[in-house]
Amino acid sequence: MKPELLGYIGGALTTISFLPQVVKSLRTRHMGDFNILFILLMLAGLVLWTVYGFMLGQLPLIVANAVTIALNLVLLWLKLDDTARRRKHRKLQPPPKTNI
Repeated sequence: MKPELLGYIGGALTTISFLPQVVKSLRTRHMGDFNILFILLMLAGLVLWTVYGFMLGQLPLIVANAVTIALNLVLLWLKLDDTARRRKHRKLQPPPKTNI
């Protein structure tokens, strides 16, 4: 088996692994359990892997990581949107009643 084919298969599997989470997040719009630091660290790592792929001229690294960056950007957008909606919802709630 050629090393490039192995790279494409590995890249495809790791990239596809993000799809169920992205689809679920798009459907539910619930990102409360997602840690934004996880998303940001993942994005930073993916960008570095992509740059490394360019430096080596390895198309499997470039393609797999570029697609996974796009999927993670969707998760980041959903997380930021969810956070903004939660803050807005908290501001719209009336203050709790006190029986004094």
